[in-house]
Amino acid sequence: MPSRERVESLIALVVQGKYVEAIQEFYTYDASMQENQEPPRKGLQVLVAGEEKALAAFKEIRTLAAKSFLIDGDRVAINWLFELVAHDGRSFQQDEIAYQLWRGDKISEEQFYYDPGQRKLV
Repeated sequence: MPSRERVESLIALVVQGKYVEAIQEFYTYDASMQENQEPPRKGLQVLVAGEEKALAAFKEIRTLAAKSFLIDGDRVAINWLFELVAHDGRSFQQDEIAYQLWRGDKISEEQFYYDPGQRKLV
């Protein structure tokens, strides 16, 4: 079960834009991530590679806020707000919920919930 301080440390790293570092520090070696209802990606190396690919697909990804978070035993929900800027300068904001299962002080499963309609570049 994660402590409040541990979850706040994860949030601080993500807000700093250290996405790959956050995965390396806060996820188990066999962790999984899932976008909405897509098939999950599994394994720490796969998650890091996926994050690097996502970062390369955009000129910039900024975490605007962790609007709120909840901890209930080994479950954590974080409401993130991101701004993603394409290489041509167009951007969109994504408001999402990350629903996590923690094993001790690391995330073992995470699923993201968001409206894909937000992903329109303007």
